Amino acid sequence: MSPWGAPPVQWLKRQFSQAPFVSTRRVWPTGVRLAVLVVLFLLVTGLAAGMRSVAGDNPVLSLTFGVAAAVIALAVYAAAVRFLEQRPVSELDTAGAVPTLRRGALVGLGLFTATLALIALSGGYGTRGGVSVGGAFTVLGMMVGVAVVEEILFRGIVFRLVEQLAGTLGALAVSGVLFGALHLVNSGATVWGALAIAVEAGLMLGAAYAATRTLWLPIGLHLGWNFAVSGVFGVTVSGNQDMPAGLFHSVLSGPAAITGGDFGPEASVFAILVCAVPAVVFLRSAKRRGRLHSRGRLRSEETRTVS
Repeated sequence: MSPWGAPPVQWLKRQFSQAPFVSTRRVWPTGVRLAVLVVLFLLVTGLAAGMRSVAGDNPVLSLTFGVAAAVIALAVYAAAVRFLEQRPVSELDTAGAVPTLRRGALVGLGLFTATLALIALSGGYGTRGGVSVGGAFTVLGMMVGVAVVEEILFRGIVFRLVEQLAGTLGALAVSGVLFGALHLVNSGATVWGALAIAVEAGLMLGAAYAATRTLWLPIGLHLGWNFAVSGVFGVTVSGNQDMPAGLFHSVLSGPAAITGGDFGPEASVFAILVCAVPAVVFLRSAKRRGRLHSRGRLRSEETRTVS
């Protein structure tokens, strides 16, 4: 049974329902909601990290725990937003979720493949060892949980609520910087790598959310990119040098500006250039659809909401 006494499946359906919402309480100010949701999702992030640790290199456990972490994160976010903001969680509308996730994952995989191809053309790419199918599935499970939890935290919470306080450009800057800073805790982290992540991933994923106002596309992009990095090509992802072996075992050599050095290809100038293209496309789409918001406009809308 769920905390509300309804069967779990019925309770989940209600959290993601887009039916008109009957408000039962006053909506808290944006700053308070931001703080509460960030703290809540730091706890969820810790839970997901613990589940990954227990799963280890076991592909079955990794897939199982990865999907479980994703479902828990989605359910917690949906329930928290409905309670704190008294509205349907439109950014997780399940209508069209699967094709949007699939499209995002394919684009993310393609973007990293293009990045690695440019590194290879520069003479910095090679392979070593055999193929590890089990390793690929292990990484896939890990990245399902990572993509969902991080996109909810950085785009669903930080970007969305900072946008209400500082507008779209302010939200892009804040969420991007914080997203890059998160990767400084990884074993092979560098300041340059964190800055590169802030620009290439933080900006692209924030722009994807701004253009579509759905979390499914950023989640798909994040998953496809991360799985391609470590699960398919077996190179270091975001300075995390303790990842299981992927499908292939790739070896990079040459200047750090080209290969990314110890941080991995995400610190390569090619990654920044490749990800800049969809970021610009998404921002242009957001502008065309009237989804780039100023601080004053969003603050006035919030005032009307809570009045």
